[in-house]
Amino acid sequence: MFDCGFTKGNQWFRYRAAAIIVENGCALFACNEMDDYFYSIGGGVHIGETAEDAVVREVFEETGVHYEIDRLAVIHENFFDENAGSLKGLNCHELSFYFLMKPRGTQELHSNSVTMGVKEEMWWIPVEDLDRYKAYPTFLKDYLSKDHTGIVHIVTDERK
Repeated sequence: MFDCGFTKGNQWFRYRAAAIIVENGCALFACNEMDDYFYSIGGGVHIGETAEDAVVREVFEETGVHYEIDRLAVIHENFFDENAGSLKGLNCHELSFYFLMKPRGTQELHSNSVTMGVKEEMWWIPVEDLDRYKAYPTFLKDYLSKDHTGIVHIVTDERK
């Protein structure tokens, strides 16, 4: 399957589905041996796939656990320049749908995720401590510290 995204010159665009998973006051993030930061669980939506199907697939691929969607929580437009990895030198524009997943009451995972040949590890980070970590999306601590009933639209621009 192909992700909904493209590169043209030094411009990169991706349509992404991501999960907000909170258990016992901790939010779930991933990291890998190549990057120096944590990132949300999720990935590219495949052509012909709904965002809902994509987030359920991505969460299972990364955690080994079947989480259910509670609701669409955030539409995030993210602009950034990448200085390392496969996106180095690209001006990036990512459109992400963040789904709040239903808690399971346990932090037990069955993860064995590998993305582009790189092993990923899952980390439960206390929400109250998120600002102590280099974790993306940067809006998540603020978002999780407030009650929300509808869908929030957030735009971040981290281009240098």
